[in-house]
Amino acid sequence: MPDAACPTAPAATTESRWLVPLSLFALYVIWGSTYLGIRYALVSYPPFLLAALRFAIAGVLLFAVLRLRGAALPTARQWRNAAIVGTLLLAGGNGLVCYAEQSVSSGIAAVAVASMPLFAAVFGGLYGEWPSRGETTGLVLGFVGVIVLNLGAGLSGSPLGAIALIVAASSWAFGSVWSKRQDMPKGPMNVAAQMLCASVALGIIALLQGERMPAHPQASATAALLYLVVFGSLIAFSAYLFVLKAVRPALATSYAYVNPPVAVLFGVALAGEHVGPFDLAGMAIILVGVGIITLMRTRKA
Repeated sequence: MPDAACPTAPAATTESRWLVPLSLFALYVIWGSTYLGIRYALVSYPPFLLAALRFAIAGVLLFAVLRLRGAALPTARQWRNAAIVGTLLLAGGNGLVCYAEQSVSSGIAAVAVASMPLFAAVFGGLYGEWPSRGETTGLVLGFVGVIVLNLGAGLSGSPLGAIALIVAASSWAFGSVWSKRQDMPKGPMNVAAQMLCASVALGIIALLQGERMPAHPQASATAALLYLVVFGSLIAFSAYLFVLKAVRPALATSYAYVNPPVAVLFGVALAGEHVGPFDLAGMAIILVGVGIITLMRTRKA
């Protein structure tokens, strides 16, 4: 669930005609599959340590590539802001998703996280950006969807998992809103700095939780971790940065609507996860609410 400013899309080029579909495929399928990847990795790796390893490896690789290409180092203020935002988005957001997936299916986790724009619209009021009447309609509808989702078997049987997912979505939302008004590192260096800082925060949480590296991790769990690093954190995010520059914002952010059903399909098809009627109804209502908010904001822009 990355957050970035959406620039005006330039005219299509020959290169973008085939890169855009590939990039959108990466956003839809890869990001949708990362929830199942987390579940597989959790077989051997404890949740916060898993997230710490994922972002430490991805952050070091991205930081090294950027420095080799001549990217400037963040200033002290930018490092501080990246630490705060990275902790909110990646430690509070992704770390708690990993924690929740110990007891909640990957598909339901993705659906719950889809409520993030609802919390972002509320937090925007802290900076005077109060929701319009249309956005308020979307907010109310979306939060009704969250309630319906919590009535389903996927979350009702795991109160801690449900709380963790709601806190994760709200943490990601607040970090996104707060970061837009701060001096952040430029371009991809912002992502690298956030990953590095978040990995430190996650490592501290893992230590306090008593988590340790598995002595004999399963090969499939380690493969899932590497998938999250390479595909989920590096390839998919690079695709997202490209799409933001190449297409209109509505299309660039359409992954928010596609990821939940993709994650549900992956969970059902590959992991035998069960999705009940309340779960499906909650997902539909949440996505409609998020869609209304996005539509209203597009009209105001």
